[in-house]
Amino acid sequence: MVSTALPSAEASDTLLELLDADAFTPTVWEDVETHAARLDVFLEDASAAEGVAQAVRGAAALAGFAVEPTVETLPAADWSEAWKRFFHVERVSPRVVIRPSWEAYAAAPGEAVITLDPGMSFGTGKHPTTQGCLRFLDGLAAGDLSRPVLDMGCGSGILAIAARKLGFTHVRGFDYDPDAVAVARENAALNGVAIPFEARDLASNLDQGAVVLANILGPVLIEHAAEVACAVLPGGALVASGILETLYPEVRAAFEAQGLRETDSLLIGEWRTGLFAKPDTP
Repeated sequence: MVSTALPSAEASDTLLELLDADAFTPTVWEDVETHAARLDVFLEDASAAEGVAQAVRGAAALAGFAVEPTVETLPAADWSEAWKRFFHVERVSPRVVIRPSWEAYAAAPGEAVITLDPGMSFGTGKHPTTQGCLRFLDGLAAGDLSRPVLDMGCGSGILAIAARKLGFTHVRGFDYDPDAVAVARENAALNGVAIPFEARDLASNLDQGAVVLANILGPVLIEHAAEVACAVLPGGALVASGILETLYPEVRAAFEAQGLRETDSLLIGEWRTGLFAKPDTP
């Protein structure tokens, strides 16, 4: 297998156009939660790997960016099932448990168990940004559950689904990517919860929530701080994530400039999630 990280999903489109599809079949993966992209090429003939790696390097150079492909020999296996060994039941907060669809789990009273099938969805809840959001959401669910929840950039829908499972009665979500919206709807159905998911972007959002979840990349949060802050109802809370620790001070400053106040933050690995409050009155 030849594999390499890509600078963006947009870069992958250009790279695929420049590669000779008749010589080998590349596969591009994008994580909707982090927007990280990766290219994989699976080969039966190991001797072809270095040539493929060189072709990928050359195409990337023509596209204006550099990549460093790695070559790995994979053992023979039934790949339709073998990948499942990486996904198991995982507790990500005091009450939120994520369960892959093929593993049984007996929920304890008060637990919110989210069933996900990584084979059909983009997000599995393993990324630190998602886990930071879920931990803060778990704490917010100890309050008024009639508060409307808005999941901005819903991705796989995991945060909105968790909100419903934790007892929030009014939950909505949206994402700029129609494919993500389709996956979020599938996951909601898999979990037996009804959540309206729509395809739109931050600039066109008109919804508001007393609890707003924004697991979006830090630079996007800075650019659209006004739109995100506007979506938070007076007296409400914002959970902002997708933020590298090095960029977090800029994100915090952008939201403080919009009248929000940081009440807590959580660092998991190199990713920080912030909890912000909006005053009852301007």
